[in-house]
Amino acid sequence: MALPPQDERTLPAVVLRDIDRRPLEQALAEMQALVEHHGHVIVVCSQAAPTAVQRRLHTLRSLMESDRIALFRPDLPPLGLAVLARQLRQLASCDISPGVLASAGRLLVHYIHAGALLNSVTRLDRVPVGLKSHAKSWVPGSQFGVLAHPEPQLVRITPEAALPGPEFGTWMLVAKGQLQSDWVTATLAPSWKVQGLREIPLPSESPGWWGTGKLIEFCSYLPDLSVLYQLVTSVRRGSCHWCGIDVIGDRCVFCSATPPVYDSPPLKQLENRTAVG
Repeated sequence: MALPPQDERTLPAVVLRDIDRRPLEQALAEMQALVEHHGHVIVVCSQAAPTAVQRRLHTLRSLMESDRIALFRPDLPPLGLAVLARQLRQLASCDISPGVLASAGRLLVHYIHAGALLNSVTRLDRVPVGLKSHAKSWVPGSQFGVLAHPEPQLVRITPEAALPGPEFGTWMLVAKGQLQSDWVTATLAPSWKVQGLREIPLPSESPGWWGTGKLIEFCSYLPDLSVLYQLVTSVRRGSCHWCGIDVIGDRCVFCSATPPVYDSPPLKQLENRTAVG
């Protein structure tokens, strides 16, 4: 799901529609055109995407023999994934190198709180759910507040129910499915002290991810480009020893190389070097 721009600087998204169903030659031509036009491509893909989608993406990358395609698959529910993709689109308008921009996703994911209000958790298999909660989900009228990220939490909705929220100022997106409730907007959002709230259509992948269509998905995030930019540029960066691109962290998002590990010399060699010196 490609969210609308957060501001006038947010770059548009390119949606790779039906990439696993179209002829390989057609998908390959599209990816080649993107790389030639933009120089580097960051593909944000859900871990819940069908295996065929994941295989096709790796196939395209292998056929092109390119280190200019980064495949990023964060463990986020659909709305949270869409928010993260938009944040990267915001940062793409800044003077940030492709390697740092692609690496920024691993950093920004820690500042996203994503969850949902569900009428049942019987088919929820992406967040740990106890047997007691499963039993309660059969009670008519039961509702559950579920936090999938950053730390899984589940509560049955009661007047005292609460979910741990961010300790910094955020905005919240709310996507309503086939569930009638104002708990997210009237209770959760004020308890999280969100600075703004917007409603958007429910992502088409959400019912499958959460195990029910009777839900209200929510996500709190950092909306300001200046804050995102400061977070990313304040982190120490290095160069990939293999492809030379600037990155954040210890793994290159384009060529997947990790820093080489050098064997420590034996203790006796160190002692001999010390004695000779």
